[in-house]
Amino acid sequence: MSYVDSSAATLDHIEGQRATTHRLLQRLLRRPVAVLAIGVIVVIYGAGVLAPWIAPHDFSEADFTDRFGAPSSEHILGTDRLGRDLLSRAIWSAQTTVIISAAAVLTGGLALGVSLGLLSGFAGGRVDSVVMRVADAFAAVPTILLVLIINATLLPRVKSLFRDVEGLTGIDGIVDSGAPSYVLVFGALSIFGWVGMARIVRSQVLSLRETAYVVAARAAGASTSRILFRHLLPNVSNLIIVALSLSLGAAAGAEVALTWLGIGVQPPHPSFGVMIFEGSGLSNLRNHPQLILIPAVVVGSLLFAFNLLGDALTDILSPRRR
Repeated sequence: MSYVDSSAATLDHIEGQRATTHRLLQRLLRRPVAVLAIGVIVVIYGAGVLAPWIAPHDFSEADFTDRFGAPSSEHILGTDRLGRDLLSRAIWSAQTTVIISAAAVLTGGLALGVSLGLLSGFAGGRVDSVVMRVADAFAAVPTILLVLIINATLLPRVKSLFRDVEGLTGIDGIVDSGAPSYVLVFGALSIFGWVGMARIVRSQVLSLRETAYVVAARAAGASTSRILFRHLLPNVSNLIIVALSLSLGAAAGAEVALTWLGIGVQPPHPSFGVMIFEGSGLSNLRNHPQLILIPAVVVGSLLFAFNLLGDALTDILSPRRR
């Protein structure tokens, strides 16, 4: 088979994949539970992205004369112990979740996980063994413990580095924005977050690398990168979509848990973990339950929505359901 024939077959295959994706999207939108889950995710993530424009107040703006204020026209959800607007802090906390989860999944799940999974499954042999043994080693390490060590040892150095950047560029406020904490948290989550994605992609590529169109592309002299990203990647995209929906939820939950433990995003920038920590305690639960209920409800809704969306995607993408 010539290279032209191989390319034509690949284009036909990609067009078939696009038609299948369109049908699957239609089936997904016919499921009320999936639509509701997508709506919840869009609202929370959209609020985080648009936080600078839609938040009624700045996250650090405090009114000490209105501590533990009840809901009002100025503070729709009330205020916390420092007089800070709870709605605004929830919106800014959503921004933290968006930044950490998206950065961790894009760098870890997609950049590392998909690339290493494609390479490991296609190359096989020693390359496959090395990649999978490294994956086993990362999977065996307690993530929270290592994040704690990374945060304790590297945070001062990262802050110093960002201060040097401020001095060189003349841009102030980089350290105060929480950028060092963001970099450390999503960096640590990325390092350990690629393993699951790599294993999923590898298992699928192992069964696809001997198919006719891949063999034809290799015989026609296609490069390894072309075969991986032009021929194989479209065929594992469905699995990647499901894995991404679950990975985003897991990364968001990990960010909240780490911050609640005090090793995630550090103040002054708010986080749902910080809000839950500040709202916990018997006195707050009795007298001001909204302090913990507001972040807990948002986080619970987000994680539940990701799980519902993942279940719906798994159901419609299952070969037995098609």
